[in-house]
Amino acid sequence: MKASEYMMSPVVTVPPDTSAAHAARTMLRESVGCLLIVDNDDLRGIVTDRDLVVRCLAVDVGPDTPVSQLMTPSVVTFRSTDDIQTAYRAFRRSGVRRLPVMDENGHVAGLLTIDDLFLDVFQRLADVLGPVAWTVLRDPPDS
Repeated sequence: MKASEYMMSPVVTVPPDTSAAHAARTMLRESVGCLLIVDNDDLRGIVTDRDLVVRCLAVDVGPDTPVSQLMTPSVVTFRSTDDIQTAYRAFRRSGVRRLPVMDENGHVAGLLTIDDLFLDVFQRLADVLGPVAWTVLRDPPDS
């Protein structure tokens, strides 16, 4: 199964010169925990709600600071054609919670989060345990 089947799309993006305050309002309005920083269709970085707290508010950096100064510039990504196992490995190796998904042209196609993979895990678990549960319900153990 392709990881792109689990990703969110479209993603919320902002240019690098977006202020921290505007980024925070955008996250609130869009109900997202991160923004992808894109310039001329090229992914430049990612800024999370935690980044805004730790790299801006906690160190008393002004709300007009551009997200380019707060973002993580080296973003771990994977391709939309990669299978779900590649996504699991990328999450495991990188320790991040969000992975941008890139299309065949190297542009952002979507975003996969660790929570999206939890849904996959829970579905697989349900697929395995479902028949067992029905067997137990049909033939309860002797008391």
